[in-house]
Amino acid sequence: MKKAKSDDSISLLQLTKERIPIKSISEGNVTIAGWLYDSRDLGKVRFGIIRDASGEIQVTAHKDTASKEIFEALAKTPRESVVVVQGLVKKSEKAPGGREIVPERFSILAEAAQPLPIDVSDFSKTELPKRLDYRFLDLHRRRIQSIFKIQSTLMQSYRDYMVRIGGTEANFPSIIGSSSEGGTELFKAKYFDKEVYLSQSCQLYKQMLACSIEKVFTIFTVWRAEKHNTVRHLNESRQFDFEMAFADEFVVMDHLAKAVQHMVHTVLEKNSGDLKLLGINLKVPSVKYMSFSETNELLKKHKIETSSTDLTGEGEKKLGELFPDTIVFVHDWPLEGKPFYIMPKGKGLSGGFDAIYKGMEISSGGQRVHIPDLLIERLKAKKLNPKDFTSYIDSFRYGAPPHAGFGMGVERLTMVLLDLPNIREAVLFPRDRDRLTP
Repeated sequence: MKKAKSDDSISLLQLTKERIPIKSISEGNVTIAGWLYDSRDLGKVRFGIIRDASGEIQVTAHKDTASKEIFEALAKTPRESVVVVQGLVKKSEKAPGGREIVPERFSILAEAAQPLPIDVSDFSKTELPKRLDYRFLDLHRRRIQSIFKIQSTLMQSYRDYMVRIGGTEANFPSIIGSSSEGGTELFKAKYFDKEVYLSQSCQLYKQMLACSIEKVFTIFTVWRAEKHNTVRHLNESRQFDFEMAFADEFVVMDHLAKAVQHMVHTVLEKNSGDLKLLGINLKVPSVKYMSFSETNELLKKHKIETSSTDLTGEGEKKLGELFPDTIVFVHDWPLEGKPFYIMPKGKGLSGGFDAIYKGMEISSGGQRVHIPDLLIERLKAKKLNPKDFTSYIDSFRYGAPPHAGFGMGVERLTMVLLDLPNIREAVLFPRDRDRLTP
């Protein structure tokens, strides 16, 4: 048998041309590149598990047939180092995936410092705060990658649904001159000689656009300055936003349900391996509609504490238990519990709604106020100054149709779908009141 040899002279250009994703390997001579996930030394045989973004494969070197350099490299190369392997693919019943590579060349592109500051195995016991301190290394783990592969599918499939129904994707400003919602503390910033704020929402802008382009959507970053520290809240997060002209709250609730169903169906189709790795048995949700008063009566029957203007966390959890794998739309919400831009319906009710899924609120929305005088009235009722919203109010003076919309948290939906214990697990680099790095 031809002796294998170690050679680290492969150029990046050559690597780019020759490299094959591990998932695509079938037979013959191949070149792969990835991270040394694990290695074992059995004396006369040494193994290495090489992992790239597509999968992993075993590299097997026998002392009698491999070059001395390769045989020693498999024992000495630190875990998580970036390596290039060229060799022959062979079938092997004992190897993961039923195949292995017999190496003819072995190169180290980037050696990982030792010791590793966190455990990067798929079943790491490292606590979340320390993992987040070293998030760049935590992202080497396949389980963590699976979360963000699924989140990527959610974002793309959301766009797919919105484009299919005739929506136009838009970008909106993140710097605003006054509160976009009221009632929430704002992050202040210096903008030349003016004081401005980071946007809590693209609410006002998507309404303005919907009043001309009719259907608009975006995935928008929002900042909220509440000093909370819970497992379900962030100070910087992303939202799936949608706004539609000639619509009431029931029209957009239907679109929200169909969008989530499409997103879940796409994840099941494209990310089955990721779901399996995470141990998630995901189902396309059904839909249920209940008024706020009906919901409160049901919760009272189950001895759950209720509120006259909102659902409690305990109440949301109970709805998840009573209606598993179901998006529960709670509509006809008390006007007092909704923002100024939600349309009143009389008798103290509004055209607002919340969507509860798996025991957690994933979205809120409703029909908007499109009548300038009523909007001024609602701003004053919420103790906000109409002068701070002049351009917003004026946008409805020149032919504004009835319209409605919703916002749904990207990280919140990811957390709910994947049964994550902390929303920070669903953020690449979380920002909360204590964390600004990495």
